[in-house]
Amino acid sequence: MFYSLHIRLFVAIVFVFVLFSGLGAERKKPNRQPKSKAPPPIRLPEAVIKPHSGSVMNVAPLDRSRRKEIHKAAIAIDSLLVAHWTEHGEKESPRLKDDQFVRRIYLELGGRIPTLDETIAFLDSPKETKRADLIDTLLESPDYVSHFYNFWADILRLCERPQKQLFFEPYLDYVKRSIASNTPFDAWAYEMLTADGRLWESPAVGYQLRDEGMPLPYVDNTVRVFLGTQIGCAQCHDHPFDDWTQHQFYELAALTAGTRSRSDGKDSPKDSKSPPKKSEKRRQSNPVGMLIKEAKEKAKGGKVDNQFIQFLRANGTSVAFTERPLNLPHDYAYQDAQPLDTVQAKVLWGEVPKEAQALDGRHQMAAWMTGRDNRQFARTIANRLWKKVMGVGLVEPVDDFRPENPASYPALLEHLTDEMLRLNFDLREFVRVLVSTDTYQRRAVLHDPTSETPFRFPAPSLKRMTAEQIWDSILVLVARDTWAFQRPSVAEFRSKVSLDLASVDLVTAERIGDLYRSNYSPPIYSKRLAREYGYKGQILVRASELPAPLPLGHFLRQFGQSDRESIEGSRTVATIPQILSMFNGPITHSMLERGSVIYDNVTAAGPQKGIDVIFLSILSHRPSSEDRQLATKEVMTAENPATGYGNVIWSLLNTREFIFIQ
Repeated sequence: MFYSLHIRLFVAIVFVFVLFSGLGAERKKPNRQPKSKAPPPIRLPEAVIKPHSGSVMNVAPLDRSRRKEIHKAAIAIDSLLVAHWTEHGEKESPRLKDDQFVRRIYLELGGRIPTLDETIAFLDSPKETKRADLIDTLLESPDYVSHFYNFWADILRLCERPQKQLFFEPYLDYVKRSIASNTPFDAWAYEMLTADGRLWESPAVGYQLRDEGMPLPYVDNTVRVFLGTQIGCAQCHDHPFDDWTQHQFYELAALTAGTRSRSDGKDSPKDSKSPPKKSEKRRQSNPVGMLIKEAKEKAKGGKVDNQFIQFLRANGTSVAFTERPLNLPHDYAYQDAQPLDTVQAKVLWGEVPKEAQALDGRHQMAAWMTGRDNRQFARTIANRLWKKVMGVGLVEPVDDFRPENPASYPALLEHLTDEMLRLNFDLREFVRVLVSTDTYQRRAVLHDPTSETPFRFPAPSLKRMTAEQIWDSILVLVARDTWAFQRPSVAEFRSKVSLDLASVDLVTAERIGDLYRSNYSPPIYSKRLAREYGYKGQILVRASELPAPLPLGHFLRQFGQSDRESIEGSRTVATIPQILSMFNGPITHSMLERGSVIYDNVTAAGPQKGIDVIFLSILSHRPSSEDRQLATKEVMTAENPATGYGNVIWSLLNTREFIFIQ
């Protein structure tokens, strides 16, 4: 709720900030013009304010015939939680009203607030099954794919150029398409751990290339992501707080020691099926190096554009596996082995499945890690998704499973692990079960993560929107087409970057290099996005489609989006730059521009219904009588109605009710 005094104070703060920053002058000018003047010009990019005309993405349909099964699974989780509450004297939280539910479920499954039309349609629907219907609709929508892509981007550290010669667009698309096709998680993880080839021919290799040249951190990161266990300390010494030893770490690392990537193109997959000519055989020993040499001989002064060299090396970079031994470090200091001893490959616990024991080390590790007998794999992803939905993991942090850090409710965690296995690692169905529980559909409660008392889950914990949820929610208030731009698909990218290194000549390489440069080189790519989708330095497209990582001063980074260098590096802590961005940043200004969704909807509604439109658009509920009275007074006493509506919009956008998921 807001008060007239608060509105006026807020406007005064904004005015002072605008006065000293020089921003917002364009917004003030129309307010001083006579009413007979023409409406202000449309400054928003045409691509985002016109209705969407093309396709977005294909998402695997949901099996609605399983709804009874989902309901039964949800009841089983609720029963465990009710017993837990009763045992510990916990009070259940009130059930969500429809307006609270519609906002939460859109944010939870679609990563954004609902549009005005979506909110009204849900609130006015008389169907008893409308909550389950909406859950199913969202789970098979592009919004779900976009939102869960952001979730995985934070875990997998997805970025476009982890190194200059690595073009990760195909890998980013692969992750998104894996979510869209609802690939079982065990199959998805196995493929990433064992893939071979070049990025645009086998895009799953991006997972292994993310830590290219760092075989030991690769093992540490892989165990953290897929097994929720931190063994990184054992790279250098026996773990001080756990049972892991340095020798065990090297035994596990020996399984993937033969993974290698080349940047000379010698072992790259060949596009051509015809045998090479005699004149081409010399190039095959180092095709990328030979092309670079020829380019230098041709160029004036021997200077070749760095982007062209990176383009060639990207074509020569591929992943392959050849068995090779791994030796202990030269400073190994324990009694169970000698420095530089060769270690025998071995998994951390259990055994490699029989069907994989004759395969190479990577496949052995992947089979052990993702196998059904390794409950820790299922337990880890179940705990991650429980935290994603409920706000707090049963084990916290989610990548710190160890005896000294037990689950807050072990019986529930094991039940969720069983459920993940029963669903055969269908992550979407697992999420469907969680959001269908009665517990999830209760009003969020406060949780102090520093408290010694475990969270009992009477409802989800109150949480702030992620940076991506805030961005995508504001975008809904601005753009009619939030899918105006989508990242390139694997096929699109391949067509503008792929060389047949077995036979390509320099002229062809330069031609395709120019094709890549004119479409996807970072400077040209960024300029095109700014030209077609930009507003005051902000690219008005979904967070999942923006360049990654974004610069430090970007709205998303200010609100805690990760730099994609560390696993789950995102944050939701409050900062002063966040306040200034919400008060007077270009993304919030974009809402008040003519042509934005909320501007046009409020204008079309007229003075009687404009307040309802604002509340339904931003908070997903109609105003109370007191809210309506205060907001109407602000509109009527402002310099003109447009200014008054703008003040109300800005005030609601800066409330805790908007930025938190209740």
